[in-house]
Amino acid sequence: MTHGDRSIPRVVVIGAGFGGVAAAAALVGAGFDDVVVLERADRIGGVWRDNTYPGCACDIPAPLYSYSFALNPDWSRRFPGQDEILDYLQRTAAALRVTERVRLNTTVTAATWTDGHWVIETADGTTYAADVLVPAVGQLGHPVRPAIPGAFDGPAVHTAEWRDDLPVDGARIGVIGTGASAIQLVPALAGRAAHITVFQRTPPWTLPKPDRGYGRGRRYAYGKMPRLMLLPRAGVWAMTVVTGRALTGDRVAGAFVRMLSRAQRRLQVRDPALRKRVTPDDPMGCKRVLFTNTWLPALTRPDVTLVTEDIVEQTPSGVRTSDGTVHECDLLVYATGFAATDFLTGIRVTGRDGRRLTDEWATGAYAHLGLTVPGFPNLFLIYGPNTNTGNTSVVYFLEQQAAYLRQAVRHLAGDRRPLEVRREVAAAFDAEIQRRLAGSVWTACRSWYRTAAGRIVTNWPGAASEYRRRVARLRPADFLRL
Repeated sequence: MTHGDRSIPRVVVIGAGFGGVAAAAALVGAGFDDVVVLERADRIGGVWRDNTYPGCACDIPAPLYSYSFALNPDWSRRFPGQDEILDYLQRTAAALRVTERVRLNTTVTAATWTDGHWVIETADGTTYAADVLVPAVGQLGHPVRPAIPGAFDGPAVHTAEWRDDLPVDGARIGVIGTGASAIQLVPALAGRAAHITVFQRTPPWTLPKPDRGYGRGRRYAYGKMPRLMLLPRAGVWAMTVVTGRALTGDRVAGAFVRMLSRAQRRLQVRDPALRKRVTPDDPMGCKRVLFTNTWLPALTRPDVTLVTEDIVEQTPSGVRTSDGTVHECDLLVYATGFAATDFLTGIRVTGRDGRRLTDEWATGAYAHLGLTVPGFPNLFLIYGPNTNTGNTSVVYFLEQQAAYLRQAVRHLAGDRRPLEVRREVAAAFDAEIQRRLAGSVWTACRSWYRTAAGRIVTNWPGAASEYRRRVARLRPADFLRL
């Protein structure tokens, strides 16, 4: 596990979004300087670099959607926009000495465990050797476009691939989907476009967005007394605890949150017929609950039409629905989300004894604590299987995973035998997670959360605080010693 005279493990991180930056910062801050971050794009930023569609913003308040070790006194508002979050991440990466370790425009194509270390291959033919491999590519890196027959002659774009030169002003725009990106995009385009047609498969649950601007006085106080920033962070945490309980079976919390959602629909959608069409018929939490003050009012505008008939095909001039109507468009936007159940797409990972990760995950991805996979020594996933959260900040989870990684690298620095999680340990954890998820709201959501084999591979079944407790200490007994 040494390279030349080096005894400190060499670590290669794949991806420079929030997860990759957290992992690298945790290691560098602990004195492990032999860290390289490989990033396929030309800038640090992950999803906040890629998603630049109008209205793009965070739906978790900034005091919690930020690193606890890099609180930001300069947020302009509680729910900042994409550009502000990207700037925060890039500034933080530079301040924590991560940026200097990032190799941009470097696409990883394969990683193979060979002779006690990882060999990482890239698209340009460069190879890297590492003792520890840390894929931090996330769950939202591969946009999904539905397979719709036919062809549209105009420009068509996924929200994650937005371009500033798209024809928006005065255009007829079709938006397919009513998820997290659509509820931001449509209000931002309404009034600019001549008309917007929204194609809805299922209506989302929404809640009021408690947004507000932060004045100069508040920002000045936070800059002078950073500990004050812990107060709004704690407040947001408490709010997510309530919403989290509502989604995981607490009857009182669930009733309260559903009441808020119903009240929002009644106040913002006066037309009973339209209100019925935007009322969800699936359990709250089956899809991500969305915080917004502008989505429902946008649907009531005369220049916005909500279509609930199924899409049959694309035509040269627009989209045909099951009632025979052709909805003509100048621009078609797919707000259809990501392949969240696919992990490490595009990277061929081969572990001990030539075992492919795709074979290990043939029925769906899994990992002990969302981090380690049997047969793949010294591989630590960031934002891996079953570590997504439907109600609080994923950055909180990423921090806990980075801290676990730091423990693992510290352990390897003292005892250089590779760490490979025991198969029985990983199997017991996975069985527990699947059992708990089988009794959750997500059992009703096969098309969004489940693999073809019926496994739920994205979400964590409990509270964020439970996850923190379970990854707080690395247990050497959980690992084989090769």
